[in-house]
Amino acid sequence: MTNATRFITEDQFARSLIQRLDASTQATAPDIAERLRFARERALGAQKVTQANTAWSLAPQANSSFALGGGNFNLFNKLGVIVPLVALVVGLIAITQLQNDYRAKEIADVDAAILTDDLPPSAYADQGFGQFLKLQTER
Repeated sequence: MTNATRFITEDQFARSLIQRLDASTQATAPDIAERLRFARERALGAQKVTQANTAWSLAPQANSSFALGGGNFNLFNKLGVIVPLVALVVGLIAITQLQNDYRAKEIADVDAAILTDDLPPSAYADQGFGQFLKLQTER
C-alpha cells in the first residue's frame, strides 16, 4: 500500500468516524451534552497551558527583550543558566593557570638540576652523552 493510498484510506476512515460521532451526539441528552462540552473546553484549556509551558520560542516581550519559554524566564531560570557558565569559565581559567604554573615549575627544576650538576651544560647537548649514560647504567 503506497503512502497516498494509505492517506486516502485514513482520511476516509476519519470522515466516517466523524459522521458517526456527530450522529451519536445528536442522540445524547442535553445535560450530558453540556457536561461533555465543559469537559472538552477544560481539556483544550489544559492542552494550551501545557503547550505554553513547554514551548521554547524566542519571542519578543513588552520591554523589547527576548525570553525563552514564552516569557516564563524568571530570575531563577536566568541564574540557572548564568551560574554554571560562570563556574565553567572560572574553572577553565583556573585549570590553565595551574597547568602553566606546573610547567614552569618542571622547567625550573630541570634547569636547576642542570646548573647544579657536576657536568657542564654543553655535555647534555652532546650526541654521545646519551650513549655514555646508557653504558654507565648497564655496568
